Amino acid sequence: MKVLTKKNAFVGFLAVKAAKRALKRRGRRRSGARTVLLVSLGVLSVGLLAGLVLVARRQRGEEQAEKTSGGEVSVPGVPLDGVAEPTPAA
Repeated sequence: MKVLTKKNAFVGFLAVKAAKRALKRRGRRRSGARTVLLVSLGVLSVGLLAGLVLVARRQRGEEQAEKTSGGEVSVPGVPLDGVAEPTPAA
């Protein structure tokens, strides 16, 4: 059996009042300056995120190029030290 006391009724009444007040506050319109500020912050954060992704991709590409080539560029038929090997006489 549920017990309903004056204290519980008062707490429920306050909860309903607080909920109504919160709904009214949500319904208010935002000022134009605040909307402009929020939009500009959003655009700025997207630009910053894109820049960070670009830098990370560029660094990953450089690291991968160093791993595959060992830091040196190899051209077929040309020795890396620049000195040609002597050809044996036939």
